[in-house]
Amino acid sequence: MTLERHFVAVVCHVFCDWEGDPPSYRAYVNNELFAERTWLWKDEYLEELLQISAPAGTYKIKYELVPPFTGNIKVKKYVIEYGPPGTETLKGDILRIGYAST
Repeated sequence: MTLERHFVAVVCHVFCDWEGDPPSYRAYVNNELFAERTWLWKDEYLEELLQISAPAGTYKIKYELVPPFTGNIKVKKYVIEYGPPGTETLKGDILRIGYAST
């Protein structure tokens, strides 16, 4: 039995405070690496788009700086741009993909 996969587009705002060399960061969905980027902007935020194809369920979205970089990375304003009915964010970084109606 295969589980039906759903396409979901999640947009969020990523903020990073750092000094020295530009840090790199990674974005994960349930421990699967979705993006690795080098932060190039001072006093700006990045609008990140995560495109996810997954079965209905609950998924953890996590951002982290890549060692040895230090600083603070914060993610705010998760918005579901596209997804099946019932798809929502819970507590900000938890994504629940709903079941598409048939």
